[in-house]
Amino acid sequence: MGNNRKNLTQLFIPICLETLLYMLAGMVDTLMLSSVSDQAVGAVGTANTYIGIFIIMFSIISSGMVAVMTQNIGAGRPGVAFQARQLGLAFNAVLGIVMSFFLFFCSGPILSVVGIAEALRAPAETYLKIVGGGCILNALIPIFSSYMRAFGFSKEPLYATVIGNVVNLILNAFFLFSLHMGVKGVAIATVISRVINLVIVAVMAAALVKAKQNPERISNRSVIIQIIKVGFPSACETALYNIAMTLVIRFLNQMDTQGLNVTARSYAVQITNFSYCVGAALAQANAILTGWRIGAKEYEACDRGTNKAAVIGIITAAGMATVIALCNGWIMKLFTDDPLMISLVGKLLFMDIALEIGRVSNLVYGNALKTSGDAVFPVVIGAIFMFLFAAGGTWLFGVKLGLLAVGSYIGLASDECVRAVGMFLRWRSGKWKEKRLIEED
Repeated sequence: MGNNRKNLTQLFIPICLETLLYMLAGMVDTLMLSSVSDQAVGAVGTANTYIGIFIIMFSIISSGMVAVMTQNIGAGRPGVAFQARQLGLAFNAVLGIVMSFFLFFCSGPILSVVGIAEALRAPAETYLKIVGGGCILNALIPIFSSYMRAFGFSKEPLYATVIGNVVNLILNAFFLFSLHMGVKGVAIATVISRVINLVIVAVMAAALVKAKQNPERISNRSVIIQIIKVGFPSACETALYNIAMTLVIRFLNQMDTQGLNVTARSYAVQITNFSYCVGAALAQANAILTGWRIGAKEYEACDRGTNKAAVIGIITAAGMATVIALCNGWIMKLFTDDPLMISLVGKLLFMDIALEIGRVSNLVYGNALKTSGDAVFPVVIGAIFMFLFAAGGTWLFGVKLGLLAVGSYIGLASDECVRAVGMFLRWRSGKWKEKRLIEED
């Protein structure tokens, strides 16, 4: 590990900026697409939800790989960390190719099965075919980025994201305003920018991290077991979340024939990503520290650090969400002049304050639990409350009681807050201290 072992701030700031830029790219896409139509915005938002559902298998390896790498780095075994990366890279490359072919050739049938507002179908299918067909990039980029972060190189993935975003912005403007390609142009720009991002992180990882030179290795079987021990439950949680979100989107599509409610959600999600990114970055930074500390058996420092990250995350994310909600009218005028859409999104943004408080707690404590090796609990609690509150709440409050998108956000916020309490209580119990992945010599 050497001198690259950094503190929370040193890890958090580059990761936060990288996450913010990633979210900003989505907002820029939305802003540019809004010049085409609100339906184009809703179509891309819906397609991205379904793309997320079909690439969750990538997280089996990537999330487990982070836990294995950081714990072995903390224990002074960088060679094993490199070994974990190689296995993760091979697995995700094969799976990424399979999923890319599937999403490219089956985009139409997928949308038919899950259901989508007719006004959104054509542009959603176009976006799903192109961006989904390039989902191998989603499989490989996190492998190289996580590998560098695990060794303390947190700025380099940021540089790659900056370059990718600039390319995406330029190509979006070219395809939309010069060639008038609409959703198809945005999709092509997204794929090209991700290709460039992948090339940069792969080259930087090879140049900066010299763990390959460390001769220490263990059996591939042992590494794979360690990765799956964390990765499989984490992937199950992600799968359950995406299935629940699929139900939420399906219910939203049923609320009106023009896609008004699902489009409002797409706008709200893009805007609130700015408050979400703080919690996500803190969770990633703290997860790296958690792995290092557990590998070195520094349990008390791990406990204090995670609680500190959660408090910072709650205060910051809630504050940002409040500012965004108060400025909702001005923000929405950047996207649309439709007073009905502006009013609806404004209501969702105020409700998002409670949602962000719960979500940031879930992210920080949940990621810490997974990295420690205690990855089963988040799945269990998620299996119960994602469907009971998120999906069930959307149906009950949104469809049955007629509150529409506002009712959906009542269910979503309830889900995040209830699971947050469960994650905190699990962390406080200290059972995660017994879940260390590394076997004693």
